Amino acid sequence: MKTNFQEIVRFINNIYVGEQPILHRPVFAGNEKQYLCECIDSSFVSSIGARVTEFEQLVAAYTGAKYAVVTVNGTAALHIALLMAGVTPGSEVITQALSFIATCNAVHYAGATPVFVDVDRDTLGMSAVALRQFLELHAFKKDGVTFNKVSGKRFAACLPMHTFGHPCRIDEIVAICAEFGIPVVEDAAESLGSYYQGQHTGTFGLLGTFSFNGNKIITTGGGGMIVTNNLEIAVKAKHITTTAKIPHPYEFVHDEVGFNYRLPNLNAALGCAQMEQLDKFVQIKRDLALKYATYFDAQEISFIREPTGAVSNYWLNALVLADVVERNAFLEHTNANGVMTRPIWRLMTKLTMFDQCQHDGLENSHWLEERIVNIPSGVPMSML
Repeated sequence: MKTNFQEIVRFINNIYVGEQPILHRPVFAGNEKQYLCECIDSSFVSSIGARVTEFEQLVAAYTGAKYAVVTVNGTAALHIALLMAGVTPGSEVITQALSFIATCNAVHYAGATPVFVDVDRDTLGMSAVALRQFLELHAFKKDGVTFNKVSGKRFAACLPMHTFGHPCRIDEIVAICAEFGIPVVEDAAESLGSYYQGQHTGTFGLLGTFSFNGNKIITTGGGGMIVTNNLEIAVKAKHITTTAKIPHPYEFVHDEVGFNYRLPNLNAALGCAQMEQLDKFVQIKRDLALKYATYFDAQEISFIREPTGAVSNYWLNALVLADVVERNAFLEHTNANGVMTRPIWRLMTKLTMFDQCQHDGLENSHWLEERIVNIPSGVPMSML
């Protein structure tokens, strides 16, 4: 069946009636203005303020994590999480090439080098099968530490991503990494509100991170969060994200090089109001995904559904088109007719900064890169 691009444009416009169908936009339909005004009136608008702690507590409670540490953005959260996992300059982090650039940027900030394994076609996230094959082929242990036979460098962490809010097979990944003594840091930036086998994403590994950028399911304008069940890690993460300042009523004493990564109270106030609406946002986005799935089934176009055993937040809805030619034609037609769509990210191995990094061939990653497009996925005003 030949894809009818114009019919798809009409269908999407009917969903987003009265508004421009862009990929994602924030929705401020609750107490955002009230909490922001209260924050301004309090004069506590920077990183010292009650809303900062409250936002951490809300996210920890929602995800089921014992501890949460808020940061200025998701990339900062990833950077600190990698440091807390033991990533050091000259080490390597196993991750996926099909990801947003922040994943690899954070690895670089920690002084490490990314090593790429393939993804699964159904989850779009790291493949547990590919990970095991890679480690069995390339890993060796010395004095209880796992190294790369090719580079001789230590595998300091594994960094899978829950792509577009769809959980990867994180339980299998964690189990494999435990065999090899490699800590897992979950890039759950896109998956707040997503669960795998009844457990929230970001809570399987040693640490997990979330993003609250303006295009995420909830937003603080910017913002990120580290979650962990390890008290020592949580205390350390909060310390070094607050410039490593030793608490004191008036002295400025810092005991190590830290980072000015704490989220301002203004942003946290916005986050508290958004958390009150998160369940509603997730349900609407799941209802929207069902509309899309039903429609595209009839069009014989493959729509990415939540993986088996998962409950996805459907942050960004995605289609799998026939090939790169159809993908490019779809992108050109929809964008020219006022419906915002985009391709999936360029593979990290195709970017100048990471094109020399070791990888396993990335067969599925290349296949998906040529076919995946995202379609408008924000909460339609008509569905609120």
